[in-house]
Amino acid sequence: MNHIILEKSTKNDNLVKILSIVIPVAVALLIGIRTKIDLGAWTKTLPHVIGLLNTTTSITLILGFFAIKNKNIVRHRQMMGLSFIQGALFLVLYILYHISNQSTPFGGEGILRPIYYFLLVSHIVLSIGVVWFVLRAVYFALSGQITEHKRIVKWTFPLWLYVSITGVIVYLMISPYYN
Repeated sequence: MNHIILEKSTKNDNLVKILSIVIPVAVALLIGIRTKIDLGAWTKTLPHVIGLLNTTTSITLILGFFAIKNKNIVRHRQMMGLSFIQGALFLVLYILYHISNQSTPFGGEGILRPIYYFLLVSHIVLSIGVVWFVLRAVYFALSGQITEHKRIVKWTFPLWLYVSITGVIVYLMISPYYN
């Protein structure tokens, strides 16, 4: 039951490496644009959609994990594919929101403030690194390199799940301050 979709090649391997660098750099550059682009008031709803996407990504990651533990490869592929699509959609919406809106300052006080910033910083730092892991894991799976896939997902799964769950927590903590 080995469905090879991508050819294992140096060209594809290099493409994955390049994308794992280009994607975080492009996101950082786009978010760093000082002059905001007016895309309309609808972009004010994007943090809520992004929070929902982080929630559903967390769920599909967990469902995919349990599917593979139960040797349900078809369900595992479905859940991981859905997680990947949600992650890509998240990136697009995240960029759209941040190029069109000013950052929302966190208004919490006391112990919540350092907790929020710890979660936010760890979320951001790990979200940059997890891109490489996710792209490699998907590439290995799609190219039939299952041994390599199993090896890398031991790191990818917990990192990706942490990034998704902390994304939800950070959203819930800052959502009262969106205007």
